[in-house]
Amino acid sequence: MGRGPLISIEGIDGAGKSTQAQALASTLAAHGIPVVATFEPGATPVGTLLRDILLHGERTLGPETEVLLFLADRAEHVRQVIAPALAAGTVVLCDRFTDSTLAYQGYGRGTDAEHLARLARWNAELAGGLTPDLTLLLDCPIEEGARRRRRESDRYQRHGAVYHQRVRDGFRALAAAEPARIRVIDSGADLEAVRAEIARLTLAWLAERGYPG
Repeated sequence: MGRGPLISIEGIDGAGKSTQAQALASTLAAHGIPVVATFEPGATPVGTLLRDILLHGERTLGPETEVLLFLADRAEHVRQVIAPALAAGTVVLCDRFTDSTLAYQGYGRGTDAEHLARLARWNAELAGGLTPDLTLLLDCPIEEGARRRRRESDRYQRHGAVYHQRVRDGFRALAAAEPARIRVIDSGADLEAVRAEIARLTLAWLAERGYPG
């Protein structure tokens, strides 16, 4: 059996990632496709500790510290969860992965091109060289994302509109650079319509690759 595909779901806070990731995992399972649904940060025992520091810690983190903690979480996540599942031929569906690091810690922080390139290299190395085979980017205006969040519950959700706009612009720049991998989906549409579009696109993508075969 060959390596399973890695599918990531990305987007700004409030874009509907977690809801749609759960729905897609259920759809794949209903079609008899083996799937492991996971997320970042916090999907491992070490990751749980790092998530609490990153999202809910009281101390302000420097940008370098923030990046390294996210990458440490990813290194454990790949080693303990993602790589074994892919080796078994399972579809791995990940709520946030490498693109989030570039969008949030790169574009969101307003870093220059040289730092962004360096961050991309670290990002790839700490992901064990893994790149998502397919990325579903749920895109909506930042005002819609803020409305859906209702209450700001973590460090990143408390950032202002300028930061969140830079993050959205970062995701869209990544999608423009890799249109074959990153598929942009309007998540401002009706919830059920978004679910149906994600299912249609993903099932067609898997079928084109003969999966499962």
